[in-house]
Order: sequence, then structure tokens, then C-alpha cells
Amino acid sequence: MTQELTAALAAQAAAPTSGTANVVPAAAGSHAERHRSLYPAERAAVNRQEGLLLYRDMSLGRRFEDKCAEMYYRGKMFGFVHLYNGQEAVSTGVIKAMRLQHDWFCSTYRDHVHALSCGVPAREVMSELFGKQTGCSKGRGGSMHLFSKEHHLLGGYAFIGEGIPVALGAAFTSRYKRDALGQADSDAVTAAFFGDGTCNVGQFFECLNMATLWKLPILFVVENNRWAIGMDHNRATSDPEIWRKAAAFGMAGEEVDGMDVLAVRAAAQRAIERARAGEGPTLLECLTYRFRGHSLADPDELRATAEKEFWAQRDPIKRLAADLISAGLVSEAELKEIEREVDAEISDCVEFAIAAPEPDGSELTRYIWAED
Repeated sequence: MTQELTAALAAQAAAPTSGTANVVPAAAGSHAERHRSLYPAERAAVNRQEGLLLYRDMSLGRRFEDKCAEMYYRGKMFGFVHLYNGQEAVSTGVIKAMRLQHDWFCSTYRDHVHALSCGVPAREVMSELFGKQTGCSKGRGGSMHLFSKEHHLLGGYAFIGEGIPVALGAAFTSRYKRDALGQADSDAVTAAFFGDGTCNVGQFFECLNMATLWKLPILFVVENNRWAIGMDHNRATSDPEIWRKAAAFGMAGEEVDGMDVLAVRAAAQRAIERARAGEGPTLLECLTYRFRGHSLADPDELRATAEKEFWAQRDPIKRLAADLISAGLVSEAELKEIEREVDAEISDCVEFAIAAPEPDGSELTRYIWAED
């Protein structure tokens, strides 16, 4: 099955595309031109079980976020909520290539789907968004501050760049345990996720320098969706190709199609292999696009309609479905069944979160300090 999928995807990538799907509207800009230049890309080979796993994870992320939007606009959810629609291939492609509950993960304020990919139960994530005691952060964090020690999720962070030093510390711990404490089995790799807007702040460059200096096992995953809130990426940096900044530190850098989960998975697998082998970090730039505004409070009036339509044609979930079906690994009916299962899980997590208790006022100061 793996050979069949690899051959089918290679043929698909090499074949010319008919119609206007590959015509880049002026509004899409150089970000879209860079995206097109990545074809044909090296893509991971997957079997039936792996393909279904990837599809389910991406579908769960998309439907979870859609339900969050519904709850927010119905006045059931409060605060700032930043959704991940369109970027699912990055979370699934990287995290599902790693070892859950062994490796470590660090997110941003757009963290719901990262948490789900890490294995945090949907009930716990939704409960946290409702500020309930059953949330993964016990109702203290909300949308932007998801955390799970059990699932090695080091947190979501509201300020850009905050999570990168934390991720670096996790990678340092892994290396220190192996080299200084003699723990030969200490080979955990850390993935730090952040956006294109973060790549102009000090923590980014400082941590790249330290990671290379000490050859730390870390993946710096740039989710370049072109827009840092309302700032066009090409107007905000002297070199829009972020992956090239790795060269200044002697670090491996790679650019990948962030709308293609198999391309992301292949790039992540290469970076993880280098990290576990003690060869140091990788800067992985994933060219992707968010389908919604910066947050649910954003009217999304700055982006051109032509630009949004261009990227909508490259929906990562639809692409994976087409790949798996064309390779004969799954049927359309099987994918529909997965979607029904996911919808049932989403309905369950909302009902659970609504019925869950609020944090008790007597525990207001709990979780500030470490507990025995």
C-alpha cells in the first residue's frame, strides 16, 4: 500500500494541472508564488492506518475550531479566541511524526489544534475554553494558555516568542540528561510552533543561536500564514524567506508546503531523525494560510477576496482525502464515517464542558506554585 501511495502521489505532483487552479492572483502575492515553486515536493509514504490517523486528526482539529466559532458567536465562549482553520497540515504533519508523551511541544495563542494533536482529550480542551475546572489548565488559562503535563504540552503563550525559550529549555534538558547525567535513553525532541510575525523578535534569533551552539534536539516550526494579525509578512521583514535565516547560525533550514500534510510529515521526519542522532536543530518554514481572521473578533477586511479564494482551493484536508482515495487506501464512505465519529466527539465535548463545574473560589491561589 505504501508503494502504491508513493507512486500515485509522485505522478500527481508531476502531472500538469488543468484549468485555473494554479493561476496566482496578484492579491495572493509572492507567498503564493513561493508556495507554487515547491511542487513537486518530497512527500511521506503512509499506509492505510497512518493515512486514517492523519485524516482523523486534521478533521478533529477543523471541526473543533468550527464549533468554537459557533459557541463564541452564540455568546457561550468569551475572551480572545484564535482559530487554526487551514493550518491543520502543520500540526498533524509535525506532531504525528513525533513520539507522543515522549517528545515535547510548545505552542502559541493559536493552540487548540496543537493540543488535540498532542493527545489532550477534546473534553479537556473545550472545558478550558469555557473556563471550567475540568479544563486541561483547570480553567485558569482559557483559549491562549492550554497546558498538559501528561501530554508534554508545554503551554500556549499569548505573547509572540514567549514559548521559544521554554521549548529550548526542554531540548536542553533532553541533551543534559544524556550527556551530563548519562541517561542513554534520553532522546526526546522538542517542537516549538510559532508564526511568521515572531521571526523578527529577539527570542527567535537568540534561541536559534543557542540551539546550534549546543546542538539541541529541537524543531523550530514556523507556521507562515503570511499575515501577522493585519501585517503582510512581505512588508515586515527584510528577507521574507524565513528558512534562509537558519544559515546565519549554521543550522539546517527547510521550506515546505504547509498545505500538504504528507510534505510536512516528510520534512518533520527528516528533522526529527537529525535531532535524535545528535545533529542539532532544524528551522522548518511551513507555507500555510489561515482561513479565518486573526481572531474571532477580527472582521478580516484586510485580506483580498482573490487571495482567500486562492488558498481555499488548497484545503489540506480535502487534499489528503483525494490522495488517500486515489491511491486506493481508503474509500470515501470510510472518510465520511470518520467525520461522523468526529462530529459526535465534538458534540460530546461541548455538552461535557457546559455541564462541568466552575473552578471553586477557594482555590483561587492554587497552581501558582509547584505542588508535591
